[in-house]
Amino acid sequence: MHPLIDGILAASRERGFGAAATWPKTERRDLIGSSRALKGRSIIPIIAEIKPKAIGRALAPEEVTAYAEAYAENNACAVSVLTEPTHFKGALHSALIARRAGLPVLRKDFIFDERQLAEVQADHVLLIAALGIDLNRFVDEARTLGMEPLVEVHTEEELEAALKTDAKIIGVNNRSLNTLEVDLGTFERLAPRAKQAGVFLVAESGVHSNEDALRMMQAGADALLVGTELMGGPERLGEMNRF
Repeated sequence: MHPLIDGILAASRERGFGAAATWPKTERRDLIGSSRALKGRSIIPIIAEIKPKAIGRALAPEEVTAYAEAYAENNACAVSVLTEPTHFKGALHSALIARRAGLPVLRKDFIFDERQLAEVQADHVLLIAALGIDLNRFVDEARTLGMEPLVEVHTEEELEAALKTDAKIIGVNNRSLNTLEVDLGTFERLAPRAKQAGVFLVAESGVHSNEDALRMMQAGADALLVGTELMGGPERLGEMNRF
């Protein structure tokens, strides 16, 4: 694991956990259904990310609102919200604010303790296989709280571990957690096995253009997760999601 990731985890442990939040499970929105509806309209399904680190500072609530609304207007299938505050400058309340735009919300953080799962309302939550968590237990607990997990993998071994759970959504991250380097070939290498298993497959990281987006879709992605490229101009989403 890269020292940066170790530092993020250490800061999370030192910070502790937020109070448990509650919400009606019936309010959960569906990333899979949203993605398939857009694809039926010849729009590439993109989970558009609110990633404050990309602009070097935390966001005010009204800025979170503006990004989420712009993503909705430009046909995002969901909004991913970074909630990790130390490195990514995120905040738990940003997930709640983003939900007001009406799209499914994915909480993206470094979840290593089950207590983190209950900290904020979201429709989906990222679970990173590389963190060595008990994936079966965390998948079950997320669903108990009303969230559908997105299990993130980077290697063949992590993918096989994810496929041993009943996770419906798996994300292949093109960014190595060991080197932080990005290689779109990671998704192309792992996608055939994931597609064979019948999961809903998300390509994460490294998409900066419509050409990159099409490459990932052609490799078998059901949806993409894009962050850095959109933070400088959320309207870019409308250019990237064209088939």
